[in-house]
Amino acid sequence: MNLSRRSLLLGAVQGAGLLLLSGCEKAFNSLQQNRKFLSLLESAEGANQHLQRLLTGKNKLAQEFTEQDISRYFKPNGNPPPITMDYTADAAKQWPAWRLEISGSVKQPARFSLPELRSMPSRTQITRHDCVEGWSAIAKWKGVPLTEIMQRVQPTPEAKYVVFHCMDTDDSGAHYYESIDFLDAHHPQTILAYEMNDRALPIEHGAPLRLRIETQLGYKHAKYIRKIDFVASYENIAAGKGGYWEDQGYEWYAGI
Repeated sequence: MNLSRRSLLLGAVQGAGLLLLSGCEKAFNSLQQNRKFLSLLESAEGANQHLQRLLTGKNKLAQEFTEQDISRYFKPNGNPPPITMDYTADAAKQWPAWRLEISGSVKQPARFSLPELRSMPSRTQITRHDCVEGWSAIAKWKGVPLTEIMQRVQPTPEAKYVVFHCMDTDDSGAHYYESIDFLDAHHPQTILAYEMNDRALPIEHGAPLRLRIETQLGYKHAKYIRKIDFVASYENIAAGKGGYWEDQGYEWYAGI
């Protein structure tokens, strides 16, 4: 049911009587620069998001598995871990300096240490991670439901989106970030995970804290989280598309 930008592009090109081979990036990139075509893609993406949510319902759970189903190997996704001295030193000492900062349109801004997050009510779930690259893996995650954080900081009525700011960067130094709306923020399987397979979250999987949003593809699962902002819009953040990969052309809503 999910229609990617590339799938929509293929359909549009074929409908015009042209043939686009899977490796023809020049044609794809050229059309990506066409504002009218991008507007068409964005309209279709919005319709796709609406249809998926209509069919599945707002609290439809992703499939959960048993411990016997856990994958022997789970490929790390996304950017490499942060390479700063502060991150390395804090990781070696089990994160005494790290704090999760909560700000933006909230009544009670806050900063939580990892022990404070661990003391909050938690959720454990064994779910499948589906990557846009085509692979998947199953793991057991434990963390704080995002709703627990929201109850403590009390978002204001103006807040519509939750933005996750991360510590990892690309080659240019741009920080990874991601965002979701309040419908997904309130989903029971949306958690801030600090454990994977009954152990502290590994560095390669986003330590000390990562997002698990089980109803969407893997690139939405922000790692190395340092700050969460509640905002009315994400249009003025980075390139304005709502996430690092979205700024590169991925869909903002990656429902599965």
